[in-house]
Amino acid sequence: MAQVPVGDVRLHYEETGEGEPLVLVHGSWNDHRSWAAAIEADLRAAFRVVAYDRRGHGRSEAAPGPGSRRQDEDDLAALIEVLGLGPAHVAGNSFGASIAVGLAARRPELFRSLVLHEPPLTSLVGDDPAAQAALRSAAATIEEVLALLRDGQDAAGARLFVEGVALGPGAWEALPEAVRDTFVSHAQTWRDEQEDAAWARLDLTALGSCTAPVLLSHGTESPVWFAAVLDRLAAALARARRHTFQGAGHIPHMTHPREYTALVTAFCRGD
Repeated sequence: MAQVPVGDVRLHYEETGEGEPLVLVHGSWNDHRSWAAAIEADLRAAFRVVAYDRRGHGRSEAAPGPGSRRQDEDDLAALIEVLGLGPAHVAGNSFGASIAVGLAARRPELFRSLVLHEPPLTSLVGDDPAAQAALRSAAATIEEVLALLRDGQDAAGARLFVEGVALGPGAWEALPEAVRDTFVSHAQTWRDEQEDAAWARLDLTALGSCTAPVLLSHGTESPVWFAAVLDRLAAALARARRHTFQGAGHIPHMTHPREYTALVTAFCRGD
């Protein structure tokens, strides 16, 4: 079991393949195993792939007390530096994409390229009436999820998040049992993320210092406000490209791994 010390915790990671380094940053409720289909389909043929468990997830340690996205950003920076990966290609999904782009605003020299799928940086669209209208329903459901988790009902909270926020009605039963178990085991970590006052913020002015190529993607089955977030990121970045996954939602690396892998490989190679 490979682990690397970063600050006050040790992070579990798995490495495979050869070539330029590609670091995969998973989203909330999950761990490094969420990338398995994309790695096999096959990122490992094109890159030195490093997939890790963020603090409080999977086999990585959790520090006592409240956490913050800033800590996750610092963890990613330390991982890249300790393993000698920089500048690295970095692909992040959901909250993992927020972590990656947050670090890029602070430490752009660590990145060779960035692939970001649907970072939930809701503060960027606070002045967008259409996005805010779409977000109101999601915010109400998230409050219901948090109430369940505060009451210790992790399984019920995980199910409501999956069906009411992330993937839609009926999605919970369609997930493999192991994936459902993973969601439940990370429920309280997600609650901790949500209680960080800065979890959805980003300094767009600072992000302008990132000159690495950035691919911004969303799925046609995802809430429309994600596209509005990407609009704001694209305007701040010097070398941004966009991609839409037809028929996909919030986790295309799991639901459409071959399409996702082909896109990431071509983009990182500069095709």
